[in-house]
Parts: sequence; structure tokens; C-alpha cells
Amino acid sequence: MGGMIKDILIEFDAKGALATTHESQGSDMGLYGGFLGWEASDERLVNSAEAVKEAGIKVAIEIKDLGAQHPSTYKLTLKNDREAHEMVAISSGGGMIEIVEIDRVKVSMFGDCYETLLYTDDLRVLKYLQRNLPNDEMFIHRGTASTFIEVKTQRVLDEEFLQRIRTKFNIMNIVQLSPVLPVLSRKGQEVPFVTCNEMLQYNESKNLDLWELAVHYESMRGTISTEEVLNKMKRIVRIMETSISKGMKGTDYKDRILGYQSGLFKTQWENEKLLDGGILNQMILYITAMMEIKSSMGVIVAAPTAGACGTIPGTLLGAAHSMKRSEEEVAKAMLAAGMIGVFISNQATFSAEIGGCQAECGSASGMAAAGLVTLMKGSRRQTIDAASMALQNIFGMVCDPVANRVEVPCLGKNILAASNALACANMALANYDAVLPLGEVIEAMNQVGQSIPYELRCTALGGLSITKTAKLLEEKLKQKVNNDEI
Repeated sequence: MGGMIKDILIEFDAKGALATTHESQGSDMGLYGGFLGWEASDERLVNSAEAVKEAGIKVAIEIKDLGAQHPSTYKLTLKNDREAHEMVAISSGGGMIEIVEIDRVKVSMFGDCYETLLYTDDLRVLKYLQRNLPNDEMFIHRGTASTFIEVKTQRVLDEEFLQRIRTKFNIMNIVQLSPVLPVLSRKGQEVPFVTCNEMLQYNESKNLDLWELAVHYESMRGTISTEEVLNKMKRIVRIMETSISKGMKGTDYKDRILGYQSGLFKTQWENEKLLDGGILNQMILYITAMMEIKSSMGVIVAAPTAGACGTIPGTLLGAAHSMKRSEEEVAKAMLAAGMIGVFISNQATFSAEIGGCQAECGSASGMAAAGLVTLMKGSRRQTIDAASMALQNIFGMVCDPVANRVEVPCLGKNILAASNALACANMALANYDAVLPLGEVIEAMNQVGQSIPYELRCTALGGLSITKTAKLLEEKLKQKVNNDEI
């Protein structure tokens, strides 16, 4: 729509998680920022609701029975003086979005390539496109209201090429959409493996460590060199370090439950008022600081999700700084952790709305355990066993945020996940028997996650979410924010 939007209707399914969490957990904030064309890292996002009003865009939200199959479904109707469009998208966890419908036509868009939509009934254009863009994917989408051809490319199509198409064929409209993911997909794309078993088969004659296998995966996935893979991960590590550093200096945000917890911990630790937790105390401090940056709407890395964003950086950076490990070693540990994440995303989910908190903090714990073993230069077998044991320990972890904010018990669960990762890393390094292969554990975790009652999967309808104190806190926060707006 060229950024020209006047009216927006947002619909959430009454039986989905977003019906109760869309406002308090920041989904609206990100959505409004998208309407304004802002990036996900834009620090103005915290004020996106006000910015939408100032831009003259009218937004209405309705909760109704949509019959949605996915618990985190967004249905949008967007209008201006010239046109109206509908879009349906699902949030699959960790910031990943898939657009599944445009104008009631089924599509599948992940924001991992440039998308060009050619609205036309003149399908002769398809042969012309196939001849001139042989390495790109194309799909015909027919709907009751319109027909369009979708072209997925790794680069934006230049205006001269598009003008030739307009001249040769009867094209009603051309819409170009830019990617949002940092690594693009391509036609015929292949990766060496997506499960742990496939990875082990791939590695039979190579004898590579887990982090090296992660580099192989990322190099093929993004058509980039080993050096570029490591450099990209180092940049991510620096973002994490900056977030933790800012968090430890103290943060302020009105719409949250917890205050400056990391400052309390640091003071008591320095004054020797805490039990000797060794390296774990450094992890607790870093996790707390990261979670405070998240809750004050600072920039974080959702690794693997925003609700579990403290576990992996807090655990691995806490351990690395305590052991004086280099940035290169930290990047390798993060790559190993990410490889475990690939297996989880392929066989299970990162979405608490589907699998409870075991999908978020639980997954992070298994990933962090593999990273810790990598920091200690353990074997490939030890990294996989550490992840397996860590995941085995978190089955059934529910998601029941207090006052509908991702703070309590989320902070404690991130710290619990780190403690579990540390223990399981040491168990693996001591050659404890994990017994169960990692792939089987992930499959079982997915089954358990889907068996958790709907009320305990990030809907704020059960567990700690519905305690008397939680409800009082939720009401207090509403009043506080409303009074500040007035």
C-alpha cells in the first residue's frame, strides 16, 4: 500500500493466546511499529501506539471467534482512500512471522527474500518472468477478488525491468516487499542437515566439532564464508554484551513489575552477602541485567525468544568472562548453541503458546548447555549429551506470567535454565551417560508441550497468572499507565 494506510482493523482469535496478551506483552507495540515502517531494533517502538495516532492512522482491535488453527494468529484489514487489503499472519516464536494469507489467498512468506507481487490476469507474463529470472521462484495465486503472481528473489527487481513488464503485459499493479531477515533464502536452497541424526551422519567422515558443523550449516544456508559466519556471530555477541552492560547500570520503565534487581544482586555479591555460587553468580547477574533491558524495552537479541533472552547470553557470557575466554571462543559457543536451536525449531517449537515455557526457557537451557561445553573445549558427543540432559530436565515447564508481563516468574525461570545448563554441562564433561539421543528427547519435548493445558501456555489464564496478587498487580499497572497518559 506504499505506506499509505488510514484505517486498520486487527482481529485476534478469542481462543488464541493473543486475545489476552497482545497489549501487555508488546505485540501491539511491534505491530504498530510495522505499520509505520520502523525496524524491529528501532528504539522508538516503545511509543509506537502514540506515533500511529499522530500519523493519522485509525486502529481498532476486535477479539472474536476466527476459528484460527494457530494460537498466535493476526488478521489485519488495512484501508486507504484507494484500496483495501486483508492479511493473515502467524507468530511462530522467537520473532519469526509467517504471512499465510493475502486478500484471502493462501501464501507463505517469511520475510527471507524480496517479494514482488504482480496483480494481473494476463498469465503470459509468467513465461516472460521464467525466461528472464531462471534462478528465482514464482507462484500463481488465484483468489475470488484478484489474481497475482508472486516472485521471490534475492535482490530487488530494478525499475527498468518492471517497466518493460508493464509495457508488454496488462499489469494492474506491482507491489514490492523487502526482506526483514538478515540471511536470505534462494530457489533450490539446501542445508546439510536439519536434525541431530542427519548431522551425525553428515559428520561421519569429517570429525567436526558442533560449532564447526554450525558453520557448515550457516555457510550453506546463507551462501557465505566461514569468516563471515563467525563475524556475524561476533556482531550478535557484541549486541548481547551491550545489553547486559546497559542493564547493570540500571533501567527505568513504568509498565513493569520488577525494579533494579541486578543492582541488588551485584551489591550483595560484592559485599560477600551471598552464598558461594562460583561462576553461577556471574551468570545470575548477567541474566538479570539482560531481562531488565528487555523489560524496559531496550534492544535485545531474542535468543531463542524475548521471554528467554537472558539464559543463553547470561550463561555463556557470564562463563566466558569468568574464565577470560576470547570473543572468538564465545562466538563458537554461540554457534554450537544455535545448532541445537536449529534441531529444536525443526522438530518442536520455540513458541510458549504452543509448548509452554519449556519451549522458551527450556530450549534455551539445552542450547546454553551445549555452548558451555564448547567453551570448555569438550567433545562433540559431550555438547550433544549436555543438551539432551538439560532438555530432559525441563519437561512440563508451564508459561504463566504474573500480571501478564514477561517478568515473573520469567526471570527466575531464565536463571533456573542457566543453573540446569551449568549442571548438565559439567555432567556431560564428566562423561555422564545421557541415555536418550537428543533427537528423541526433542520429539518427546514437543509432545509434552502440546499436552500442557491451554491455560498454561502463555494465555495468562492459569497458574500464577490468576493468583490474587497477580490480578492486583495487573490492575495497578493499568491504572499507573493510564494516569501517566492523562
